[in-house]
Amino acid sequence: MTVRVGILGATGAVGQRFIKLLTNHDTFELAALTASESSVGKQYSNAAKWRINTPIPENIGSMTVKSTTPGAISDDIDLLFSSLPSDVAADVEPAFLEAGYVVSSNSSNDRMSADIPLTIPEINPGHLDLIEVQRDNRGWDGALVKNPNCSTITMVPTLAALDQFGLESVSVSTLQAVSGAGYSGVTSMEIIDNTIPYIGGEEPKMQQESRKLLGEFDGASVSLHEMDVAASCNRIPTLDGHLENVFAETTADVSAEEAIDAMESVPGADLPSSPDQLIHVFDDPSRPQPRLDRERGNGMQISAGGVTVTDAGLKYNCLAHNTIRGAAGASLLNGELLVDAGWV
Repeated sequence: MTVRVGILGATGAVGQRFIKLLTNHDTFELAALTASESSVGKQYSNAAKWRINTPIPENIGSMTVKSTTPGAISDDIDLLFSSLPSDVAADVEPAFLEAGYVVSSNSSNDRMSADIPLTIPEINPGHLDLIEVQRDNRGWDGALVKNPNCSTITMVPTLAALDQFGLESVSVSTLQAVSGAGYSGVTSMEIIDNTIPYIGGEEPKMQQESRKLLGEFDGASVSLHEMDVAASCNRIPTLDGHLENVFAETTADVSAEEAIDAMESVPGADLPSSPDQLIHVFDDPSRPQPRLDRERGNGMQISAGGVTVTDAGLKYNCLAHNTIRGAAGASLLNGELLVDAGWV
């Protein structure tokens, strides 16, 4: 089966990642690209300042960029991927949903809305059934699913593995790559020879989204997980790959070996872009490292290491590629889940 898809916001950094991931995809055929009005009517190769380290696929470069409005998109598009800025997406996405489109969105708006599924397919695929509640509440024929923030998605799979031991509280300090801020988000004068110990809005996202992702869905609503989450988010001068230092307290005593086994036992999803093993745990306490490990599993695997029992609970590090697993790849996986579950 071929599913025709489009990208909303195709010229930005995440939109470009979508294009690379969708090239030669087994199921998805990229058939529509949208961007801001300044790009509409241009060939994609002329509209986008291409930042990916492989050339623009020829068939994509020659496509005409369309307006980000439902009327500009062909009726035969089955699924849309959204990489719009959240303030734009908050206005634009509902128009597509009311027009009957299914949207897998990386944008941060509505992630915590009660009737919007926030999903990681390997962790909480059942939350996708919130779409029924969403349609009843909002009266639209479309469907909206969100993936979490790039720092949240790095940590939550490891927490899901540890939840069997009774997660009580989590403290995390992130070391986040500059690509997470977008191409123009952090200037070289700010970040070279420096670390910025604050990323606006990032800490609340980690604290809230983690609890929703690990919450219980009863068929009508998601009850947030009861664990406490505290986050400190820092920007560092690496290009890609978010590294995080995590302390997790559990009600049950757990050894480092038990924690490692739990993490490595989390299966991948039976979806084309999911790695066979979701979490790889290193024996070497100096790993994972962004430059060495962000591309594992085509950028879709979570890496962990340094698992240690301390007086403050389990301590470990985790890493993911923030613009692949943490952004475009996460939305791509949700799109594959939507197809697999019959929503597309």
